[in-house]
Amino acid sequence: MRAISHRYDFVYLFDVVNGNPNGDPDAGNRPRVDPDTGRGLVTDVCLKRKIRNFVALAKGDTTGFAIYMAEKAILNSSNLRAWTEQGIEPEKKSDYSRLPKDEENARSITKWMCDNFFDIRAFGAVMSTEKNAGLVRGPIQITFAESLDPILPLEISITRSSVTNERDAGKERTMGSKYIVPYGLYRAHGFISARLANDPRKGTGFSEEDLALLWRALSEMYDHDRSAARGEMTARGLIVFEHESDLGNAPATKLFERVRVERASTEGPPRSFLDYTVAVDHENPPVGIKILQLI
Repeated sequence: MRAISHRYDFVYLFDVVNGNPNGDPDAGNRPRVDPDTGRGLVTDVCLKRKIRNFVALAKGDTTGFAIYMAEKAILNSSNLRAWTEQGIEPEKKSDYSRLPKDEENARSITKWMCDNFFDIRAFGAVMSTEKNAGLVRGPIQITFAESLDPILPLEISITRSSVTNERDAGKERTMGSKYIVPYGLYRAHGFISARLANDPRKGTGFSEEDLALLWRALSEMYDHDRSAARGEMTARGLIVFEHESDLGNAPATKLFERVRVERASTEGPPRSFLDYTVAVDHENPPVGIKILQLI
């Protein structure tokens, strides 16, 4: 697979209806909120988890598309495979905690991890644990997503209709609660460095095929992530700025300013995507920039 040769920056829009897009375990699983502005937050880690889950679903056991940070994965076992699959032995017997001093062998171990795990090629990984497979800086970074307007999380009381044990059959049904955001439209920014993908010594090898899969994941991942907790979540916009060069042709900040999301009406709180307008300025883009609207 040929590594990407262009830099990309992108704006990603998604919304939630009567759901919790990213609960905070340190706050009783309440939706994350910026306390100063009241705007909702979704972490980069949450978004990357959705991408990983979609890739695992779409690719299954396809060689080269395994997920390193998978649910219940034992990372040291994956790291050790990078040694054993290539027949590389540690310099001290059974001590895999240090990469080989031979630079070619050390690079070979890390490259094996990149070749076999999609999320390492995309996001990088720290693999220098008890079974050391190196450290990789990934070409893709995603910011926290922030809602366009303040959100007001609601705590909804619920009842349980069943009991667990026979001895509890005569007891009153227990009460519980769940948090929801009635509506929120969120915006995140992403950055893809071609240099961190195609560098002959340190690049992860993130390829054109990987890139197409990333765009597909961002477009479709919420369709395969339904749950009672998350309500209805939908990808609403994916605006990509493709640079002609691998280093880039314009500052990302200036490109992001070309995507304007505004309220269509100020009457009442927003309750649907139709309450917003999304405008992308395609006029006179910087030299070497191509604007793509994938959603």
